[in-house]
Amino acid sequence: MTEPNVQRARERLLVRDLMAVGVATCPPTTSIVDVARLLLEKQLEAIVVLDIEGEAVGVVTQDELVSAYSRDNCRALTAEDIMCAKVPQIPPDLSLPLAAQIMRDQHVRVVFQMHEAAGIRYPAASLSYRHLLRHLAASSDAELLDLGSAAPRKLPLESFFERRDAARQSVKKNNTD
Repeated sequence: MTEPNVQRARERLLVRDLMAVGVATCPPTTSIVDVARLLLEKQLEAIVVLDIEGEAVGVVTQDELVSAYSRDNCRALTAEDIMCAKVPQIPPDLSLPLAAQIMRDQHVRVVFQMHEAAGIRYPAASLSYRHLLRHLAASSDAELLDLGSAAPRKLPLESFFERRDAARQSVKKNNTD
């Protein structure tokens, strides 16, 4: 490990330098069993719930899933049944220490950067406790190349259309069942 690599990792000072571009989403009708599986498979803190148009209408975190255990017939619940209607948001130009403090103050482990296209607000990127811990533990910038606005990715609008179309397909499938 060379000192310049450690220095570059430490130069990541803003939310945009550490956020993960691309956000896991689901339609409101997704079963909480499927949401739990996705969070576990992808090692995620949360999933954003999109309506049929692709607009963010809520978020399901690990906390909402664990809280669902107290409800009758919890395995029959959907993302819409347990989601928090407020999607925690943060601008990309905040400092990482300030972002961490905001997350602690709001009691959230993940926050989202939202984009707007054609009047629809959708999640484009996220910052989680996991990202902050990776940054803290990184011995070089090479350990963080998958994070930040410079990381390889699809265009936000392309990702939005894919998520919107998947949500529409899921709603159509659920309506025909």
